Amino acid sequence: MKITIPFDSKHVAILAFPFGTHAGPLLSMVLRIAAEYPDVRFSFFSTRASNAKTLALNKGNIQVYNVHDGFPEGHMPRHPMEAIGKFIHAMPGNFRNAIDEVVAETGMNITCLITDAFYWFGAEMAKEFDCKWVPLWTAGPHSVLVHIETDLLRERVSSKSNDVCDDPSIDFLTGLSGVKVSDLPEGVVRDIENPMATMLHRMGTTLSQATVVAMNSFTDVHPAIADVLKSKFKMLLNVGPFTLTTPQHHVPDEERCLEWLKQHNKQSVIYVSFGSIITPPPHELFALAEALEEYKFPFIWAFSGNPEKQMPKGFLERTKNQGKVVAWAPQNEILQHSSVGVCVTHCGWNSILECMVGGVPMICRPFFGDQKLNNKMLEHEWGIGVGIENGVFTKENTLRALELTLSSEKGRVMRQKVLELRDCALKAIEPQGSSIKDFTTLINIVTS
Repeated sequence: MKITIPFDSKHVAILAFPFGTHAGPLLSMVLRIAAEYPDVRFSFFSTRASNAKTLALNKGNIQVYNVHDGFPEGHMPRHPMEAIGKFIHAMPGNFRNAIDEVVAETGMNITCLITDAFYWFGAEMAKEFDCKWVPLWTAGPHSVLVHIETDLLRERVSSKSNDVCDDPSIDFLTGLSGVKVSDLPEGVVRDIENPMATMLHRMGTTLSQATVVAMNSFTDVHPAIADVLKSKFKMLLNVGPFTLTTPQHHVPDEERCLEWLKQHNKQSVIYVSFGSIITPPPHELFALAEALEEYKFPFIWAFSGNPEKQMPKGFLERTKNQGKVVAWAPQNEILQHSSVGVCVTHCGWNSILECMVGGVPMICRPFFGDQKLNNKMLEHEWGIGVGIENGVFTKENTLRALELTLSSEKGRVMRQKVLELRDCALKAIEPQGSSIKDFTTLINIVTS
């Protein structure tokens, strides 16, 4: 059915990356803008599978559309990277076809294009539409700097060496002192011949053409890198952390995690979560479970799997009075609870921001993408977390990490530093705070 909207209304197209935790933050930002401008039409484009998870129904002036995922009808990908590769291969034609259909249906041309920052083709598409291009970078400032400087990195460090001992520093980039090649996301310097690496490289060379680059961060996370990025872009707007600046989707706490937390002492609970995508390999799950059981501190473990089959035999029964293993937990609320002392995490940017807002130090076991780089920043730049020794959970190194963060002077210093970052985040969302000002500027650009 054709939707009747005045032809002089603004029409904003939103192009989501339908994997990982990309579509959710983009939608959160759009929900904030759409709520303030109900007369502006927002058309949200992603795959059917992603839309089913992100949006159950159209929301007011946000209309949702499916784009082709790159597979024949009914085909199920064998591996996540296959799905990503096929989708990238289908771009940008799948988005362009869907947008053309919506423009024809509504009679409304696109006046602003908001995309995931991954979509380098937003620059050319915006030129064709004669509209503004607003990419959103959903990760941290340090990681987008790396992608912008990919050509320099490849020139300065060898991408051909397979020697595991050859791990040069990249401290020639501002704010990345102590970072080594092995800390970089895949595809930046090594393993560069794959669709994801090609997409990110092209992104790094085109973001400077954007009307404005928005970022889920706040200026005081890393002012030196923020200054560099401002010199690279026409305009940079720090509009996060989204957990404080955008509407949050609240799911009932059916496992009563928050009620359970009230029973425990301040800063005593270990919260464990590796997000909705990652599950550590079996031997690491066993090691982590054994360490939690031996350390005796209370814990909540948000576990995306089958704990009866994947955890040590008898673990759930032996620790039923010590901890809770749940399929889903209200992470943001948990991390802001005074009883939580540390978060064991995969080091994704959304989780890091939530820990910062909650004032909770981290134990990090990174897996892929920007997670290793995030880990290095937590340890060496901000001093608010510790990486698991050698990057793999063992019972012994997990116990050492728990002792360090929960029961040592170093852990006390970590907590103090993360509380300072929390104060910076809260200051950024005050009425005259930097993130609020930047969000106002962003809204004006998108809707003008």
